[in-house]
Amino acid sequence: MGITVQRLTYYPVKGCAGTGVESARVGETGLEHDRSFMVVDAIDGTFRSQRTLPAMAAVRPAVVDGGAALRLAADGVESLVLDADPDGVRRAVSMFGRDIGEGADQGDAAAEWFSEVLGVKSRLVRVPTGFDRDGWGETPGKVGFADAHAVLVVSQASLDGLNARIEAAGAAPVPVDRFRPNIVLDGCAEPHDEDRMRLLEIGAVQLAYAVRAMRCAVPMVDQLTGLRAGPEPIRTLATYRREPEYENKVSFGLKAAVVRHGTLAVGDTAVPTWAQQRGTGLL
Repeated sequence: MGITVQRLTYYPVKGCAGTGVESARVGETGLEHDRSFMVVDAIDGTFRSQRTLPAMAAVRPAVVDGGAALRLAADGVESLVLDADPDGVRRAVSMFGRDIGEGADQGDAAAEWFSEVLGVKSRLVRVPTGFDRDGWGETPGKVGFADAHAVLVVSQASLDGLNARIEAAGAAPVPVDRFRPNIVLDGCAEPHDEDRMRLLEIGAVQLAYAVRAMRCAVPMVDQLTGLRAGPEPIRTLATYRREPEYENKVSFGLKAAVVRHGTLAVGDTAVPTWAQQRGTGLL
């Protein structure tokens, strides 16, 4: 049967709920509309994350009019629709203690909405016109407001292998949304086959390996409720997916750069170019 695209998701606001689609345009920084917006601390511009604010997962953003506007929804508060402004007042923003440039502030209404929902003073920024940020890894590529890479790919085989281990330990399996992938692949022969994909062609789109995806606390957040639901899957991943080269963090999935733009769709055939060996570090 070969390898095919099983699922496509973009995340309009970094850290908030994703939008599943049947097809997506892919540009230099990933799927269209992916991480176009980011919530930041109102004072110092540090990005907000599910790592410390798991309730972000239950915020449901929706792109309106092809990206001209954004609808924000969450339980218990009135929804908000705002015009998306890539040329708003510039605000310095940072991730993981590093400046990443500036975001375009989206105004007081959005700031008040997120401050109420999250319980901390926040602002919403958009990727501004002319934003230019490098990724890192074997193929760095360009990135918007994602952590450091354009596209996150995981396979159903990897999830099945992980869940078999989780269930054998007497715990409940986890859904794939815990890992917040952009692309889920079906048809891989073995769990973590995506580790060995150095190029991945899907229709006109070509992705190149950057690094394995190192995992933090986010996969322990229920992506529907916005509540912490650990210790799985991190507890089980720690038994067989430690990465000594990355401070013994656990990995799950492939982070990739976009090297050829185009459109991809659920059901498309994915053609990988494989590395020649398996291993626990970069190949």
